Amino acid sequence: MEQFATLLPLIAMFVIFYFLLIRPQQKRQKQVRQMQSELKKGDTVVTIGGFHGVIHAIDESTVVIQAGDGSKLTYDRSAIREVKTV
Repeated sequence: MEQFATLLPLIAMFVIFYFLLIRPQQKRQKQVRQMQSELKKGDTVVTIGGFHGVIHAIDESTVVIQAGDGSKLTYDRSAIREVKTV
């Protein structure tokens, strides 16, 4: 019983870390994956590099984003940080 009492603080610390750090990060990653899988032509997006534009074309792994001046750049789908609402 004494050994269990010495392990109890370690177990409690792991549980606290799980609920404060690990679980919220997993939920955020799941939301990002869902957002990236639901991208469609015409969405206004922001990349992780800060580029703002509209999706011109999309396939399994890449996205072509058109800027306001008409230039088009190709990005990996995973480079999309957020979809902006107009």
